[in-house]
Amino acid sequence: MGIKWVLHWQPNAGNTINSQILNEISQCAESINGVKEGRWKATLTFYKPMLREQASTAEFPREFLGISVPEQPNKYYFVIRGQKIVLEAEQTIQTIMEKLQSYKTRVSLNFEGSQYQLGDFQLRVGKAILMQSESLRGIVMEMEYLPISSLDKSRQIMEEFFDIWQEALSKRSLPGHFTHVEPNFTEYGLSDNYTSQHTAVQYAMVTAQLIASAQAVQAVRN
Repeated sequence: MGIKWVLHWQPNAGNTINSQILNEISQCAESINGVKEGRWKATLTFYKPMLREQASTAEFPREFLGISVPEQPNKYYFVIRGQKIVLEAEQTIQTIMEKLQSYKTRVSLNFEGSQYQLGDFQLRVGKAILMQSESLRGIVMEMEYLPISSLDKSRQIMEEFFDIWQEALSKRSLPGHFTHVEPNFTEYGLSDNYTSQHTAVQYAMVTAQLIASAQAVQAVRN
């Protein structure tokens, strides 16, 4: 696989995210000759332990994330941010967890939208919605460069493409911008060679940023 950046939309202070902004971003992808290739979807779930004795709370992660990504439909990824752990499992692990009743779903987020091809790049632009309420929680974008799987070797070309994208987007005068923060992958034991585990770690970080943005907006309203 190539190298991916997973980015999130950071609204300007006092602004919120809405479907009109997502439509404008999608139109921008087409305006720079992006060829629409269909839909994409990824799902992220927060799990928490089902503890029978309060004394055992320290033995389990208080919370961790499970992530499925479209390029690996038979795999499931777990990220424990506190301990900087990422694991790859078979998709059937979800059924096993349900039967064991050791962890239960706290909340799930769907990331879904459209995929565009731009030469050697793929853009996936979509919304983050709570599965339980269908309410819009954020806007995300996957930016993938297909020919290279080395984080280090691809960095310059990714930065250059991101600058082109930001410039095209700025002409629409939208109240916000895309933000990219690269996790420290070595903390998770991941190498320079990009894998779906890198994608899982990025989604975990982006979700944390979306939650922080939502809390900041709520704090301003209150």
